Amino acid sequence: MLSYQLPHLPPELSQIHIALYTGVAPADAAALKRRLISAATAEGVEGEREREAVNFAFVDARLITSTRLLRAAVYSAVLADAQGRLLTKTVHSEIIWTLNPTNNISEAMRRYGVSETTTALVLVRVAGPDLPASDIQIAMDAAVKGKRVLMEELESVTDWGAIKKYHKLANEPALKEVRGNVAGEHAIIDEIVVSQAALRSVQA
Repeated sequence: MLSYQLPHLPPELSQIHIALYTGVAPADAAALKRRLISAATAEGVEGEREREAVNFAFVDARLITSTRLLRAAVYSAVLADAQGRLLTKTVHSEIIWTLNPTNNISEAMRRYGVSETTTALVLVRVAGPDLPASDIQIAMDAAVKGKRVLMEELESVTDWGAIKKYHKLANEPALKEVRGNVAGEHAIIDEIVVSQAALRSVQA
């Protein structure tokens, strides 16, 4: 699990924890999606307990180009929360919205959130210093039926074609200049989507 601090932001938003899970079965992904929908409307103490158990941003890992993109999206979402400018209900759903190139919240959740076809997930938890990283890791492992792997394995699940499609990069001049150079194309795509995520809160 990758953990880091944003010390200049409010304490309750200052601790960031990110983990990557692979090998998620379609049936388990579908069950997780149903659980998230149910938790959002559950009432009483049980509802609060269930919401806490899944209190993460569940991101489809195939649409993530790098940890730089995750950090940019997290910072943009956390900053919006700190300034009282969230466009979604929580900082975690704001992270998912930030990753999407359009302002359509439903589209963002459908594309970047967990779905029946998800096979790899990135989980993000924004928390305060009072919540130990070890507890968060245990909660993440309990929420996802998959294998927690190093963040360095992210590149093995990234779907660059889908990212180009969603960000409408097919006719991007910079990509045409490096056509055939796979590493060069990936670097340029990453630079573009990271920049877009970093500017999302400003643009909104």
